[in-house]
Amino acid sequence: MAGRLLKVSSLATVVFASSGFYLYNRQLDLNDLSVIRFGRAASTTAVISYDYLTAFRHVEYGTEDYWTLKSKVHRRSAERLRDLCCANRGTFIKVGQHLGALDYLLPEEYTSTLKVLHSRAPQSTMEEIQQVIREDLGKELSELFVSFEENPQGAASLAQVHKAVLHDGRTVAVKVQHPKVQRQSSKDIMVIEVLVKAVNWLFPDFTFMWLVEEAKKNMPLELDFLNEGHNAEKVAKMLSHFPFLKVPMIYWDLSTKRILTMEFLEGGQVNDREYMKKHYINVNEISENLGKMYSEMIFVHGFVHCDPHPGNVLVRKCPRSQKTEIVLLDHGLYQVLQPDFRMDYCRLWMSLIKGDLSGVERYSRRLGAGDLYPLFACVLTARSWNAVTSGISSVPVTQAEDVEIRTNAALYLPQISDLLNRVPRQMLLLLKTNDLLRGIETTLQTRASSSSFINMSRCCVRAVARHKRSKTQSRRRRLQITLAESLSLWKLSVYELLLWVKGSMMTRWLSALLAFLH
Repeated sequence: MAGRLLKVSSLATVVFASSGFYLYNRQLDLNDLSVIRFGRAASTTAVISYDYLTAFRHVEYGTEDYWTLKSKVHRRSAERLRDLCCANRGTFIKVGQHLGALDYLLPEEYTSTLKVLHSRAPQSTMEEIQQVIREDLGKELSELFVSFEENPQGAASLAQVHKAVLHDGRTVAVKVQHPKVQRQSSKDIMVIEVLVKAVNWLFPDFTFMWLVEEAKKNMPLELDFLNEGHNAEKVAKMLSHFPFLKVPMIYWDLSTKRILTMEFLEGGQVNDREYMKKHYINVNEISENLGKMYSEMIFVHGFVHCDPHPGNVLVRKCPRSQKTEIVLLDHGLYQVLQPDFRMDYCRLWMSLIKGDLSGVERYSRRLGAGDLYPLFACVLTARSWNAVTSGISSVPVTQAEDVEIRTNAALYLPQISDLLNRVPRQMLLLLKTNDLLRGIETTLQTRASSSSFINMSRCCVRAVARHKRSKTQSRRRRLQITLAESLSLWKLSVYELLLWVKGSMMTRWLSALLAFLH
């Protein structure tokens, strides 16, 4: 037995030594090896699972000590997950960013910890960038650009952006894909799928396969920069009636699947209140315009930009007109909503705004929520059930309600996981988009404003009317639908005017009172 062990150990030593010599000669990065990436992911998953399995053995469920310990376990598990994403990079960072955006769906310890991944993305070296450009465009940097800044303007999980100047003097942004991402992404998704299934076996309440399915579907689209360019042109044309929206123009002769060259546009991030204050940009105007833009995308057109994190939404004063503009970047991921799904979603929001509980139940069930429709309404709006029953447009958001929502998110995590596995795949990216937009509104302190609900209602009315007209051949019926639409839009305009008058009268009354007291 000892002899066999000696032979096996000797053979293993020879294999490891020769492997090390081979890797040294090839100058390979160990992080590129699938076995290293899988080992790192598997060990992190094992440590986190063991922690959850053993941490609560000697603590009584429901006590203050239990909740304190649970928060600590959530925090250290989230930190381990964050470190894994930073080490494995690429697809892992992308999935981690997605999880970090799921406010009100995951415990706060996870979302706050994983949010930092937006600023922890890896950077490719200048040699790697030049190699990608050489392979895809067939020319050296100096042949294509007068200047090309080595330090990227920004680095993300899949690519980084460099500022450059063309030979005709135009300034452009050049988005270059990290060279190893394409090769690693499919293997990484397979690893994540295996580990999620293993965790689900250990913890039956943990049903996050929807996340893996979304990554499988979306990653190939996000890695095709030509697809991103076409999406940018489509949304620019679709929303051309909004003068405040700016989408970068694409330079197709300098773009490939791994390189996207576009117009260079500067601005501050949409959640940067100091930048807005410095440049005299109205926070309420930005929030209202952002709501208009996304309501139009979701309810009217069913073509939705699904990654509106602050780095992808910039604000600025137009250099020529000095009017406020919103710059929309990163068009790699769009959700196309099917007409029937879009109508049900539209009518659900109209019911939520009005507090029509029978409508909330009916359309939530049609969207796959089943008996979990109260939870679905709360997840969708990030409001309490009391606010939903009263009509979310008539009940202001309070800090106590936010605390209640976050607490319930941790308590009802199994039910939320079940819900997310039930609803159509289209809903998942909409929930992510809702959470990102809500995060921006929270930072700008404009959440649940009356103007946002009015704009949303306008888009819902227009979308439903358009859908009804498409279903009938009768001119008389079409005329009736158009008149009903016009009446509904007129009522919304009158309501908006009354709110404005009420607000302005209150302002004058307060001013008069302060003057009198003075």
